[in-house]
Amino acid sequence: MKFTLGIALNPVDQWIPLARAAEDCGFASIALPDSIFYSEQVQADYPYTKDGSRFWDASTPWADPLIAAAAMGAATTRIRFYTQVLKLGPRNPVLLARQVGSVANLTGNRFGLGVGLGWTPEEFEWCGAPFKDKGARADEAIEILRLILGGGMVSYEGAHFSFGKLQMSPAPTEPVPIYVGGHTEAALRRAARVGDGWTSAMMKFERLRATIDRLSALRAEYGRTGPFEIQAVCIDRFGLDGYRELAGVGVTDAIVVPWFFYGAGFDSDLESKVDGIRRFADDVITRMEA
Repeated sequence: MKFTLGIALNPVDQWIPLARAAEDCGFASIALPDSIFYSEQVQADYPYTKDGSRFWDASTPWADPLIAAAAMGAATTRIRFYTQVLKLGPRNPVLLARQVGSVANLTGNRFGLGVGLGWTPEEFEWCGAPFKDKGARADEAIEILRLILGGGMVSYEGAHFSFGKLQMSPAPTEPVPIYVGGHTEAALRRAARVGDGWTSAMMKFERLRATIDRLSALRAEYGRTGPFEIQAVCIDRFGLDGYRELAGVGVTDAIVVPWFFYGAGFDSDLESKVDGIRRFADDVITRMEA
């Protein structure tokens, strides 16, 4: 099982040194969060808390994940980056293909695109995209991303997006993996049908295990075989035994915030977080590999 460093909610000026520390300590990837803006009022509940409230506020730091991946890629040599997850609904897929292709090329194919629909109507509407039919639009957007990033002259005609013959060069020299997020049945079906993997928000172990089982059944239903990433944020299994238990139910990539286990929080200084990364590598990563 691989380990990915989650950097959401941390000061942006810490991201690059945290990426360097994670690379030095054997982490496989950095998980990049996405939030376009904080709207004072929202028309929908946040889907991943019990009461629907957001657990961040207007002053919480964010950076565009694609720009962040390019910046951190220039400061590292091995570690990978993936969005966890980028809000697909508010974005135009043709423009997004240009951005994703650029990041893939600039990082030497060290980038994966984790996508979700997005949950707040304001982000759709204020970015010029309709909230209605967001699932069908996302399906077309994923088709468009794969089409354009595959290289060559391509065109597309769909119910929600269409364009004439175009080509973006250079195309990535390797396929950009697309990981699909979300906990609903529709999201799981999308991941099983078209994704290279599935990525979770915060989940308890038993629900995570049931979800992985459901994904396996759906992939069989769609005739999908081959590698499939399970990127998990599990909130009730920790330590060496806990991560071995996660690996045993099919998790391939555990997303962790290691300094939490050693008494440091989001507002802690960089040195404390780097120390947490190193201690976690000694306590867990090297022993998982043994």
